[in-house]
Amino acid sequence: MATKPLPPLPALTPISPEALEQGRLLFAKECEFKWGASAKDNLPPQGLPEVAFAGRSNVGKSSLVNALTGRKTLARTSHTPGRTQQLNFFDLGDRLSLVDMPGYGYAKESKDKVEAWNEFVRAYLKGRVTLRRCCLLIDSRHGFKPIDMEVMGMLDNAAVVYQVVLTKTDKLTRLALNHVHAATQAAIKKHPAAHPEVLFTSSETGQGVPELRASLAALANP
Repeated sequence: MATKPLPPLPALTPISPEALEQGRLLFAKECEFKWGASAKDNLPPQGLPEVAFAGRSNVGKSSLVNALTGRKTLARTSHTPGRTQQLNFFDLGDRLSLVDMPGYGYAKESKDKVEAWNEFVRAYLKGRVTLRRCCLLIDSRHGFKPIDMEVMGMLDNAAVVYQVVLTKTDKLTRLALNHVHAATQAAIKKHPAAHPEVLFTSSETGQGVPELRASLAALANP
């Protein structure tokens, strides 16, 4: 009995070999922790172009940042969701600043404390001229949750360009990946600040990592 052919992977805008190489070279450079900020008044001076990484707790954000930079402990994962409560800034080769934002959607803190933290994040997003893009990570197994939609609204209001990056795509069948990709693509059309293309990645297999590196390298200082 003949087996059915696998459905094609979602089509992405072709990336040139030169752009992929530029991404590889940039993310092979030294990447060092430079600053941790827990309040508006202790944010670092603005300098390098910044790319922020945001997502729900346990979305695989730290694993993806580590995969991008080829390091195992640059962004440390925590066994306690929501534990990291500051913006962590990393200098990538003196050309780009990577900003690891705390996971959202999980908090044992008081409502007042959570709201104060949200105000800090909003202030960062609105007042950071050097913030070139936010990578909004979404677990491909679960898709958008209401808290993700709230964050997208926050980014829209702050006029911060953000790109949805699906994570843990190795956990899905190709057919399921096609469905979640199409649903995600349709959802972002309603959001003015959303980048029009959705990327799909796996920190386990490396899928999508070279393409994301190339996309971010285009935002870096020459």
